[in-house]
Amino acid sequence: MKHRLWGGALGVLLGGALVVGTALAADHNEAPGTKMDRIADIDDVYAWHTEDGKIVVIVTFGGVGADPAGPPDDYDADVLYQIHLDNTGDAIADLSISARFGQNSTGAWGVQLENIPGGTGTVSGAVDSVIDAGNGLSAEAGTFDDPFFFDFEGLGDTLATGTVSFDNTRDSFAGKNNHALVVEMDAATATGSGSTVDIWATTGRK
Repeated sequence: MKHRLWGGALGVLLGGALVVGTALAADHNEAPGTKMDRIADIDDVYAWHTEDGKIVVIVTFGGVGADPAGPPDDYDADVLYQIHLDNTGDAIADLSISARFGQNSTGAWGVQLENIPGGTGTVSGAVDSVIDAGNGLSAEAGTFDDPFFFDFEGLGDTLATGTVSFDNTRDSFAGKNNHALVVEMDAATATGSGSTVDIWATTGRK
């Protein structure tokens, strides 16, 4: 099991659908074509603001199982991950953060991020390490214990009996690993002249 993302509650869940049944990996149900491309399959998007003027966004993808040793580094250099921000309320991205993975001459994986609001331009670093994005901001990409909290047993009992049977101490995703992008950005830059921002994520393949 990898370390927890940011060690605490993860704010507002913006996307993702659940698959009913036994989960051997941290993943959520998608269309058949999407599920065939696991490493490009977005699981969930989380976003919240902090008291020191930042917005934190986490995008989880490519559910990779419950092996305590962690999954293999199976990132894909041909996939473009983007976090989009709309700060004018028209459902069109005004800012987009881009991330790509790549390998060095020894085969070690790293990640490059561009256009982090309030950051200092293009930044890069090794996976599973904190990357300095400038101006007090940071980013990280790697493998983590899936932050999605849900009680599948309670769902099954609820559907079977018609009585709500969820247990808020029972997490079916505990110990299930996921890949994730974690990005801090400057809230004032992200919101522009407004006071709100809509956030979503996409992937694209070459």
